[in-house]
Amino acid sequence: MKTKAPNDKLADCLARSGLSRKELARRVQAKAVEWRQHHISTDASRIRDWIAGGTPRWPVPEILADVFSEHFGRRVTTYDIGYGDCAGADRALVYNPSYAATVEAVADLGRADVDRRKLLATAPFAAVAGMGPSRDWLLNTLDQEPEPGPRVRLEDVTAVKNMFATFQRMDIFQGGGSGRMALAQYMTAHVYPLLRRAYSDEVRRALCEAAAEQTYLLGWMAYDNGEHGTAQRYLIQALRLAEESRNAALGAHVLAGMADQATLLGNPAEGRRLAQAGRQGLARTRSAACLADLWCLEARALARLGDKAAAATAVAKSEKEFEKVRPGTEQAWAEFIDAAYLHGEHAHTFRDSGDPFSAAEHAHRSIEQAKKQNRARRGAMSQAALAVSHLQRRDLDSAYQAGLRTLSLAGRVQSSRAVEAVQDLDRRMSRFGRHRLAADFSERARELVKAA
Repeated sequence: MKTKAPNDKLADCLARSGLSRKELARRVQAKAVEWRQHHISTDASRIRDWIAGGTPRWPVPEILADVFSEHFGRRVTTYDIGYGDCAGADRALVYNPSYAATVEAVADLGRADVDRRKLLATAPFAAVAGMGPSRDWLLNTLDQEPEPGPRVRLEDVTAVKNMFATFQRMDIFQGGGSGRMALAQYMTAHVYPLLRRAYSDEVRRALCEAAAEQTYLLGWMAYDNGEHGTAQRYLIQALRLAEESRNAALGAHVLAGMADQATLLGNPAEGRRLAQAGRQGLARTRSAACLADLWCLEARALARLGDKAAAATAVAKSEKEFEKVRPGTEQAWAEFIDAAYLHGEHAHTFRDSGDPFSAAEHAHRSIEQAKKQNRARRGAMSQAALAVSHLQRRDLDSAYQAGLRTLSLAGRVQSSRAVEAVQDLDRRMSRFGRHRLAADFSERARELVKAA
C-alpha cells in the first residue's frame, strides 16, 4: 500500500549514509538472515519503492533501522526512517541473536507499556511465537557500543536485585494488576538504560540476570492481569536476557511461565513442549524448585490433552523434585514455588483429568498453606478448584460454600486469573439450571466481574 507522500526521512538517512540503494538492499538481506527472517527478499528497486512511499511489511522497518544503526555507530529508530511505531509490539516477539537489538527491543517494550500505547494494549498473543525462542535459547550474541556514562558496578546490580523481592511480593500478595506499572516505570527509567552502559563481563552477566528476573516478573504480572500479548513479549525478551546471563535455571523458569500461558490459552501441546524444553535446559545445573514447577506445568498440559495417566505421573515427579528443595538454596525468583502453589496447580490438573477426589485433596492442602501465608490469589484459585471437585461429585451445597470463599478471596486482589476462576465456576454451576444456589452464585459473580 502506498503512502500519500515520499518517505523523506528514509531518503535523507540513505543519502547521509553514502550507501547506494543496491548496497543497502544487500545489507538488509544479510541482516534479515541474521534475524532468521529468511523469507525476506530485497533489491535496489524495492528500496526505491520504499523511498517513494511504499510501506514494507514487518520486520523490514526494524531491520532497516538496525542496518543504519550499525552503519552510523549510533541508534537509529524506526521513527528516524519514517515508519513511526509501526511494529514495536511485534519486535518484542523476536528472539534476536544480537544483544544490542535485544536491549533496544525490551527498552522499547517497557516504554510502550509505561505510555499505555494502544498498539501494545491490543497486541495479540501469537500461538507459535514460543517455538523459535525455546529453540534458540543458547545462540551466540553480538556486542553493542556502550552509551556514555559511568561504568555499571556490581553494587548497581545488587540494588536492582534488591528491588526484585519487593515487586515479587506485591505480585504474590496483591495480584499482577497491583504494582505492574510501578515496576514497568522502574525498569524503563533505571534498569533498561543500564543495559546500554559499559561494564565488565562479570557485571554484564549479573546485570542481565537481574534484568531478566524483573522482565519475567513484568510478563508474569501482565499475564495475571489478562494482558497476554504484552506478557508474551516480556517473556520472550526475559528468556533472551537470561541466556545472556548464562543462568540456565533462570531461562528454564522463563520457559515455565511461557508453558503456563500457552496451556491456559488453549494450546497445551505447546505448553508441554515448552515445559520439556525447560527441563532439558536444566541438564547441566540444578534447581529442584524449578524442576518441580516444570513437571507440574507439564502435568497440567497433559491433563488438558486428555492423557490422565501421564498427567498423574508428572504430578508424582513434581512432588518428588519438590521434596529435594532446601530452604535458602534456591534463587529469589523461585520463592513462589512452594506447597501452596504446587498443590493448587495439582488440584487443577486432577480437576481437568476428571479425578475430583485427588483434586479436592490437593486443593485442601493448597488452601491450608495459602491461608497461613495470607495469599488471597492462590487461595481463591484453589478454592475454585475445590468447588469444581464438589460439582464433579454433584455436591452443589459444598461447591456453593467453596464458591463463596472464592469470591471473597478474589475480591481482595487485582488478578484477572482469579476473576476468570470465578467465571469458570459460574459456568459450571449454571449446568444445575435454576437452582437457587447456582442463581445466587451467578449474581454474586456478576457483581465481582463488574467491580473488577
